Amino acid sequence: MKSYLQYLVILLDDTSVAYCHAENPLKERNLMPLETLKKAILFGMKENLMIQFVYPNYELPAEYNEAIESIDHVKIGREVQILNEVPQHISSDNVVLRLSVAEFIAKQYDLAALLPQAKRLNICLVDIELFKDVQIDEYKNALDTLNAVLVNLYKSQKQTQVNIITDRLQLTEMHNCEAGIGNITIAPNGKFYLCPAFYYDEKQGVSNKMNHVTKDASRSVGDLEAGLQIPNKQLLQLDHAPLCRNCDAYHCNRCIWLNQKLTWDNNTPSHQQCVLSHIERNAARELSIKLHKAGLGLPEIKEIDYLDPFDVKEEW
Repeated sequence: MKSYLQYLVILLDDTSVAYCHAENPLKERNLMPLETLKKAILFGMKENLMIQFVYPNYELPAEYNEAIESIDHVKIGREVQILNEVPQHISSDNVVLRLSVAEFIAKQYDLAALLPQAKRLNICLVDIELFKDVQIDEYKNALDTLNAVLVNLYKSQKQTQVNIITDRLQLTEMHNCEAGIGNITIAPNGKFYLCPAFYYDEKQGVSNKMNHVTKDASRSVGDLEAGLQIPNKQLLQLDHAPLCRNCDAYHCNRCIWLNQKLTWDNNTPSHQQCVLSHIERNAARELSIKLHKAGLGLPEIKEIDYLDPFDVKEEW
């Protein structure tokens, strides 16, 4: 896991698309002032950060597009397509599908049918906090359905990526969201947030429970004038996470917003997060075994007998 900033996420509007686990509950347009946008871009340039612009569902004024095109970037909500239901066809190389666990299970065959069309499919589960252990077998079976298609695609030299399965095949260390460590967000108000979800919480008046002192429901960690300020930043890092630092579910979401929401600790994921991630990790292992038998060499993923690392406390 990287310990330095690499990405700057710029929320162009309060109604910018939700692209991860957290919903965006904000409905009123609030476009970032043009001068704030220019200052945010300048910050990214000075810090040598890759900028990810998060778009709302309306066209921006021409002067905004001109500012955006002044620097290398990724357009989330444009180049990266965000969908909240399973489509029949995919029109983008990089697609984020935001689904509930139940929708993912119910639509597994429709998802499998999309894989030959896709270059990269990112499955984002939006109700992880509601996941129950009784769904473990159903979730595993749904991943097996995708694996059956992936095996044939890989044999035919089409290596479609599905984040919750294939990412683990390539990783040798934790590669999570890294909010506050590898990336930081600037909201339309010109303030920094660990990720967009904390800005949404602030706008909704959700009280602060983070590892820094703020007033009222403020969740910001600095602004474009005073700079980025994350007190106790080490408490976001992997080497301060005893439950995670020895874990090999390297692809897991390890979302600090979900961590804080479900365990009240930024650096400690919940039972639900760990179980889902280890089911996915084991699905990646099964895929690697099948591909190895087909003559496609992949790193070995060892067998484990647990789904929640908390059950093997002696190892951490």
